Amino acid sequence: MKKQNALPAYILIGIGIFFLLRQLKLPIITDFYSWQTIIIIIGLALLIHSYTSKSYHNLFSGSILLGIGIHLHGIQHYDFWIDHWAVYPLIIGIAFLVRRTKVKQGLFPGVILTAVSILLIFSVSLPPWLDWVYQVIDTLEQFWPVVLILIGLYLLMKRK
Repeated sequence: MKKQNALPAYILIGIGIFFLLRQLKLPIITDFYSWQTIIIIIGLALLIHSYTSKSYHNLFSGSILLGIGIHLHGIQHYDFWIDHWAVYPLIIGIAFLVRRTKVKQGLFPGVILTAVSILLIFSVSLPPWLDWVYQVIDTLEQFWPVVLILIGLYLLMKRK
């Protein structure tokens, strides 16, 4: 198979399997008949294509799509799933770390985003000496769009 046709082929195979299983109505996988599964399939296709073609530029986007698809599926179908806004920066941090395994870039933002996200997710029950974290979290929750814009502008300026 030509490498230029590999990514669309993986996506078509994944979506074809999705609809075939949906038509077969297997009771064991009925929770996976949702639009979140399509996002998971596209993320997996991007990751498989990146690893098989040894062209790792899709690792980041594939990891993000896979993570968001899994998270949205978990929110929809499982009561125990954590529904916190800090899961999204966690997914991005993990995507940086996945990309780091092959591209050797993004370790610092991956570790920072992952660590901060884990702290924010579990910040509900911090010890009293870390009460200042609650004030920082309140400020972040109010101004996180501005923080995202500033980080994006920094990344644009940094590349030049």
